[in-house]
Amino acid sequence: MKNIPRLLSLSALAAFLAVGCAAPDTAATDPVERNKAAMRRFETCINANDLELGRQLISGKAAFATPVSPEPLYGAEGYLSVVSMMRESFPDVHWKLEEMVADERTVAVRWTCSGTFTGPRPFAGVEPNGRAFSTSVMNFYKFDGDGLIVDDIAATGMLGILQGIGAD
Repeated sequence: MKNIPRLLSLSALAAFLAVGCAAPDTAATDPVERNKAAMRRFETCINANDLELGRQLISGKAAFATPVSPEPLYGAEGYLSVVSMMRESFPDVHWKLEEMVADERTVAVRWTCSGTFTGPRPFAGVEPNGRAFSTSVMNFYKFDGDGLIVDDIAATGMLGILQGIGAD
């Protein structure tokens, strides 16, 4: 009976050491893994047009240049306003993260963007016509030290969309 408290103490110590020596969450400690995890969440954000999730992922100070506005659009609200605009032309627009390469500050993503031109709003001067598109799009996302998106540099994917919907 004298050994029971000692055994309990040894068991408690072993449990403490096991927890204390557990491998750390690499997404929390490694900026590359943190940024890649953020991009997987960002895929969910843009496909759901989820403003709350966007606020968790995009810096409020981030300024996005876009052809739909002469002035930069800021933060999650600005970024997702472009997603909302696209949904007015392509209600089923969807982005699928196909591939990404990352370092501590930048994640390059190859997306497949697809949709059907069935919404009520014209797109780039073309009236809705029911045509579907699927195109590859490349984006380079810049992250700050806190793991928030501060910039999105888009390679031209617009050509694929315009060809897909029959623009001249």
